[in-house]
Amino acid sequence: MTTALGWIGIDESGKGDYFGPLVIAAVHVTPRVAEDLVALNVRDSKKISDGMIKKLAADIRVLCKHSVVAIGPERYNELYTRIHNLNRLLAWGHAKVLENLLEQVPTCERAIADQFGDERLILNALQEKGRKIRLEQRHKGEEDIAVAAASIVARDEFVHRLGRLSSEFGIPLPKGASQAVEAAAKSVVRKHGQEGLAKVAKLHFKTTKAVLGET
Repeated sequence: MTTALGWIGIDESGKGDYFGPLVIAAVHVTPRVAEDLVALNVRDSKKISDGMIKKLAADIRVLCKHSVVAIGPERYNELYTRIHNLNRLLAWGHAKVLENLLEQVPTCERAIADQFGDERLILNALQEKGRKIRLEQRHKGEEDIAVAAASIVARDEFVHRLGRLSSEFGIPLPKGASQAVEAAAKSVVRKHGQEGLAKVAKLHFKTTKAVLGET
């Protein structure tokens, strides 16, 4: 069910990528704007090339009120060390991005997120700030146009920030968690030491043990 007030979609990018930030985006969509997004062929970011992601993200940012929270590797590692739970970290990020967007659309009463864990984690984090919203977590949430739009904005920000880290450290940092990623991580350690790795990678991934020769 949709209302004239619209609804918010939330999604993240970078969760399964060893290098780069964790990015969470929230996008507000009205029924009228949803038609425009459908016409643009907005869909799950995993089905779109990076080049098209960039173009679509620019359109979405113009059409929709939105909010982005990007947790860079250093901050991510600090939070993970403290929280020791990816779902709790994700919930914190979802609550933060939703809270920021509700500053822009205070009358919105409904949000949809891709399923990742206990929705009470997000709601509890929001309620600490006095926010009330009806949150729905869906399996394959990207089938909703607002969640699909959020997935595109999040992926665009992730790709942009990963590219910036690659330039800053002088080493191409691949997406994902493959053997190519492991090889790149070893190059980072050779060039910048373990301290450098903590600035570009999510250290709790098992890739870190392989890179540092730990068992």
